[in-house]
Amino acid sequence: MSQTSFSYKVKAELCAFTDRHACLQCTTAEWTDLQRLPLKKSCCKKKFMRELFIAFGTASDPAKTYHVEFLLPQTFSKVQPLVAMLQGFGVPPRQKQRKNQCQLYIKEADHIVKLLNLLGAHRALLAFENLRVLRGINNQVNRSVNCETANLSKTVSAALGQIEAIRHIAASAGLQSLPPHLEEVARLRLAYPDATLQEIGQMLSPPVGKSGVNHRLRKISQLGRCH
Repeated sequence: MSQTSFSYKVKAELCAFTDRHACLQCTTAEWTDLQRLPLKKSCCKKKFMRELFIAFGTASDPAKTYHVEFLLPQTFSKVQPLVAMLQGFGVPPRQKQRKNQCQLYIKEADHIVKLLNLLGAHRALLAFENLRVLRGINNQVNRSVNCETANLSKTVSAALGQIEAIRHIAASAGLQSLPPHLEEVARLRLAYPDATLQEIGQMLSPPVGKSGVNHRLRKISQLGRCH
């Protein structure tokens, strides 16, 4: 396991963890004892999960994906008690049976945060949250860019359709055949193919709003299909 991996950082933090509120039973119990003792107290259950994660747990890099799992050997006899324990702490795992192993895994970011807190991996939790915020910002930026790109594509497509209709009218009947208010808009669209509806509206005399320009261009497009 790479010393820079997120799993390594979580395990290193758990190995150094000291629970000041631990009871005498879980403070003195060895790992093998914890598999036999009835785990009634919260501190005992948390120690059990810490030891289990150190032995069988992995955590994916949260910059790439949200995934924490316990990959338990077939000989491990406390799978269902562990599932119940995690559920009791509000961290319900999903379960998958492999050939010789049982996989308990968690993919929900909020549940992973809760698990890291339960285990006592507070530095890893903060790192996870920071990366989650960055991923959220990046996703928001990407959605915004995609939306703007889609809107720009629609605008360009509409402008090309309008120019094609205007040229068709000019070639068949001439732009002077249009009503004056439509002719003015048609000539401006031809002269300024990259202009927005708002910019065209400001060039008109008197100026017209965006919706008014859009209405006139739609009318021109309809007329262009009729010529």
